[in-house]
Amino acid sequence: MKYTTEIVIDLPREEVIRKLDNAENMKHWQKGLVSYKVLSGEPGMEGSKMEMHYKMGKRELVLIETILTRDFPEAFHATYDTKGVHNLQKNFFEETGENQTRWISATKFEFSGFFMKMMAFLMPGAFKKQSLQYMKDFKAFAEEGRSVQES
Repeated sequence: MKYTTEIVIDLPREEVIRKLDNAENMKHWQKGLVSYKVLSGEPGMEGSKMEMHYKMGKRELVLIETILTRDFPEAFHATYDTKGVHNLQKNFFEETGENQTRWISATKFEFSGFFMKMMAFLMPGAFKKQSLQYMKDFKAFAEEGRSVQES
């Protein structure tokens, strides 16, 4: 499954990248994030791996992030893996004005196992909706300082 989401953030690209590139900020825009820890490599750099723990309702999820490309301020690409799911995200950041940044995220999901393939088949819109929600939550945090922890 492939899709692209995008959002315009009313901040200069350098400020968007600074906020996005700070792992401590993830808790403010990734709802459900409980904890993270670096598994290998230099944090945030190409080749590094990080384990991320989420709690979504009663469900717990562990993702392994592997950074593929770190070419700030233009691009950041990473994979996210969990049981039955491989997710590739290619993120691009474009200056659209003096104080505006367009964040474009090209997402590709690959599923293994019957259950995950059925979820993808039955609810493909749910994946895109979640991706866009993270972008909206980041925009609210970056522009207004609003944290998902407050809701």
